[in-house]
Amino acid sequence: MENDESSSAGTEPVLSLMEARVVGCLMEKEATTPDIYPLSLNSLVNACNQKSNRAPVMAVGEEEVTAAIELLRGKHLLTLFSGANARAIKYRHRFPEIWPIGPAGQAMLCELMLRGPQTAAGLRGNCERLAAVPDLAEFEELLVDLAARPNSALVQKLPRQSGQKESRWTAVIVAGAADLMTSDNSAAGSSPAAKTAPVEVEMKLPAAAEARIAALESEVAGLREELEALRDSLGG
Repeated sequence: MENDESSSAGTEPVLSLMEARVVGCLMEKEATTPDIYPLSLNSLVNACNQKSNRAPVMAVGEEEVTAAIELLRGKHLLTLFSGANARAIKYRHRFPEIWPIGPAGQAMLCELMLRGPQTAAGLRGNCERLAAVPDLAEFEELLVDLAARPNSALVQKLPRQSGQKESRWTAVIVAGAADLMTSDNSAAGSSPAAKTAPVEVEMKLPAAAEARIAALESEVAGLREELEALRDSLGG
């Protein structure tokens, strides 16, 4: 059973670093560990704080992730899921509904949201764990296509900086992503950023959002009680 608003978002949203981390984690886990997807809040917090395949490494708690969840729901990028046998509310992304691009393109955006700016070759190597990707020449063509979308660009090629052999690509949909200039990550997912102190992100929920969450939790608890009562009446 899904509980959420309409899938139509109107204009394409811009994401904060925390929002991008949440969406990227949901996209990643859907591709790499589909048996645990959708994710519970605890699993999503752990995914956000994961040290591998992340740049920067974060140190966030349930409050920050919950705040990002509420903002993403308002942008129609995330929906709640509570199946009949679910012990907790779970979360799934709606990225393809807002940005209807192919699997390789989704993998590109996912990796850029999780790791920040990367070279085309580095990005291609990181995307291989999420989807089938073409050779480097065609991969770069896909990047160019995403940067030249008629409505709005999804990625942007950054000017090559001093000391760098290649230019890096960044996700335009993430505010400030171009500032996260990190070294190429290996296929194993290690990065210099993972060796530094975790980044702490502070996010607070508006009072209306807190009331909304409390109402949803109460509704889910009531539904569970009704389900248990029905099972008891049926002798189950």
